[in-house]
Amino acid sequence: MNRLWLVIFALFSCSSFTAGGYYTAFFSNNAVSGYDTVSFFDGIPLKGKSDFSAHYEGAVWLFHTQENLDKFTQSPSQYAPQYGGYCAWAIAKNDNLAPGNPLYWKTVNNKLYLNYDQTIQELWEKNMTLFIESGDKNWSNR
Repeated sequence: MNRLWLVIFALFSCSSFTAGGYYTAFFSNNAVSGYDTVSFFDGIPLKGKSDFSAHYEGAVWLFHTQENLDKFTQSPSQYAPQYGGYCAWAIAKNDNLAPGNPLYWKTVNNKLYLNYDQTIQELWEKNMTLFIESGDKNWSNR
């Protein structure tokens, strides 16, 4: 009986990721928690709408406008978050997969990075250049 509880706990406590490696919540296949990933580059993250969606790397990507959907479909890797949408600090610091939260984000050199929460983002921002170098290295070794 204890094994059954362990399996149930593991299923419901783990984050999920698609075949392409993009973080999605356990009961959702939406990348970036349903936010329009293109809108981050305009400086104002917006929730996407199901009317404007695309499939990329096994996840569903939602957009606020047709224009943003078109931009994404022309160059998805340009707009997809780094490290599969996982927390940039966790990848860089510990090579761990922690959920990226679209409320804690930053674009650096035309790349989108997500972090777990405000405290973690503040740690990451203290030395972004070093953390990006480390994150890039750790992510490429996965």
